[in-house]
Amino acid sequence: MQRTAVVTGASGGIGEATARRLAAEGYVVVAGARRRDRLDKLAAEVPSIRPVTLDVTSQESVDALVGSLDRCDVLVNNAGGALGMESVTDALLDDWQQMYDTNVLGSLRMTQALIPKLVESGDGVLVMLTSTAALVSYEGGGGYCAAKHAQSAMAETLRLELVGQPVRVVEIAPGMVRSEGFAVTRFRGDETAAARVYEGVPDPLSSDDVADAIAWCVTRPSHVNIDRLVIRPRAQAAQHKVHRVSGG
Repeated sequence: MQRTAVVTGASGGIGEATARRLAAEGYVVVAGARRRDRLDKLAAEVPSIRPVTLDVTSQESVDALVGSLDRCDVLVNNAGGALGMESVTDALLDDWQQMYDTNVLGSLRMTQALIPKLVESGDGVLVMLTSTAALVSYEGGGGYCAAKHAQSAMAETLRLELVGQPVRVVEIAPGMVRSEGFAVTRFRGDETAAARVYEGVPDPLSSDDVADAIAWCVTRPSHVNIDRLVIRPRAQAAQHKVHRVSGG
């Protein structure tokens, strides 16, 4: 039986890159996202990718996807994102709600729904895509940091609760990634502000870099668990320490 991987948020950025990479590793990839037109285009390019309309904030949508699966060997909880750069005191509650609904509760819904199939596979892998924001807070990132901290705590707790079961729990925590749409969404469509995030930074990570890290973790021998993999560009030593080339 061919192995099956489910990737959420697969219509662009890290999710799309991960779907492509796992397909190259021999998985049948169930690519879930809301933007079905983009998923259909992806599936047309990669025959082993199956597109599924998915909204991780909807239990009905999650249940429909899970009901269509015969098996699941890998789950990549990638759907999420950041909204706004306001201080905690000026934060918009709706932004925090949306970040929690997608990053945290979306991951919880998918995890609860697919844990039985991961266990049944005999060698399941659950990947939680967090961020270095899950490890270190920064000004203007209160809501996103809180959501990613929550995801990280979920991964750590799952590892404890599933010990003895044939499931590995992996956390991938990327730093600065020039990922399609991430910064633009955060700055509410302001492409100029989004571009400033990467201004002068030599070679920030790409979506393919993160997908490569995910694939490496997933394809380790079944007795090897990569608890947490932190991946940053060489130019980023910490959240607050980034090398920028003048005039870049």
